[in-house]
Formats: sequence, C-alpha cells, structure tokens
Amino acid sequence: MKSMKIAFASAEGEPLAARLEMPASPPIAYALFAHCFTCGKDSSAAVRTTRALAARNIATFRFDFTGLGQSGGDFANTNFSSNVADLVSAASYLREHHQPPQLLIGHSLGGAAVIAAAHLIPEARAVVTIGAPSDAAHVAHHFAAHTDEMERTGQAEVSLAGRRFTVKQQFIEDLKGQDQKQRICQLKRALLVLHAPTDEIVGIENAAQIFQAAKHPKSFVSLHEADHLLSRSTDADYAASMITAWAARYVHGAQVGAS
Repeated sequence: MKSMKIAFASAEGEPLAARLEMPASPPIAYALFAHCFTCGKDSSAAVRTTRALAARNIATFRFDFTGLGQSGGDFANTNFSSNVADLVSAASYLREHHQPPQLLIGHSLGGAAVIAAAHLIPEARAVVTIGAPSDAAHVAHHFAAHTDEMERTGQAEVSLAGRRFTVKQQFIEDLKGQDQKQRICQLKRALLVLHAPTDEIVGIENAAQIFQAAKHPKSFVSLHEADHLLSRSTDADYAASMITAWAARYVHGAQVGAS
C-alpha cells in the first residue's frame, strides 16, 4: 500500500494537511474519513482504520481540520460548521484529483460532521459513524466549567486531552444551532452505526438515538469491548472489516476486499 502526503485548501483558503491511504491494487472506491474532536488525522483510530480500509481496497482520505495538527488556521475561529465546510473541500479535492468519495466515515464528533456534510457531497452513497454523538452539542460538556467566562469575555482557555485550546462563545452557539436529528431523518444515504456498548466518552444511547432517527437502509454493529478511541489495532481492523463488507451493498463497484 501507499500513503500519500497531500495539502489542499479549505473554503477559507487555509492549507489543510492530509493523507491518502492507497491500496496496492486499483481502489474499488474512495472514502473520506473525519477524525474525532481535537484529535487529528494522525490519531490511532484515524491511522489504523484508514490503513485497514486501504488493505481492503478502499482508498481512504483523512485530514486535519482547520487549526489542528499540521493544518493552517486558528482553532479558536473554527466551529462545527467550519468542520463540515472542510469536509466538503476535501471531497472537492478528491473529485478533482482522484475520484469523489462514495463513502463518508466519521469518528466521534467527526461522525456528526459527516452526517451534516452528506447532502453537500452528491456522490456520497453511504455514511458510517464510529462512536458518534446523536447531537453535535454533546461536546459542549467539555466547556461546562467555563460557561460564565465565555459569556462574560467571549472566550475561554480550556484543557482537552492534556492540551490547551481557546474556545470562543461562537463555537458553543454554532453547536446549539445544529439540528442533527433532522439531518439524520433526511440523510437519504445508507447508514452504518458502529458503537461500543461500554463507550465512556459517548454513551451507547447516542447510537440508539441515531439509529431510531434514521430511515432505512440502516445497520448497527456493536464494537464489543472497544474503547472510544479504538486504541487497540484489533478493534480498528474489525471496524474496517465491517465497513468493507457493509459498503459492498451500497458503494458502486465495491466488492468485499481481503486483507
């Protein structure tokens, strides 16, 4: 397999850093992967899942959202809506230079983002969420202790996974404005929900809410004993195998690949 380092521009003109994991054989489809909140394209879940998909002949494109990892821009000026715009820009890059993504995959908040972006990427035929919240505002609990400060000054310094970030009030307001349930109801794409019953970051009830709101075709796969970040390679590989087998029914030209 081949891992290609790529840079492309966001809708705001910021340089975004990406990796395209290419199979050894011509790919049966292209997928676009959205990482979890503040994680980045080089998180273990992103790397392991995209490479496992490439081993199964699905070329997979992952990137750092604006202001994270090796991408340009200021995280403080981003929000959920800008993440969705970044996904649309990534799809445009694939459309222009390779093939448009037929498969959208999102981990945690990235799962909510791919649902929101799906109607803006016409070639997308199937959507996969991994440990995703049913409501984008789920991440607001990270900032609960700073609500007063943000309302008073417009921003606050918060610690997320051991790193410091500036979060502005506009980020919270943007989250509140997302009607995720309506988007799920109107997805009009095949949906696969992957979730660990013991997920301590995003509870399993979120998977139930997504599944109940979605219309058919929809499927659910339990990531038994996996943690939220898919820290074990075996869990990421299992997720990739489930995605590949499921996508074969919905993605044009796809056949179940072998690792």
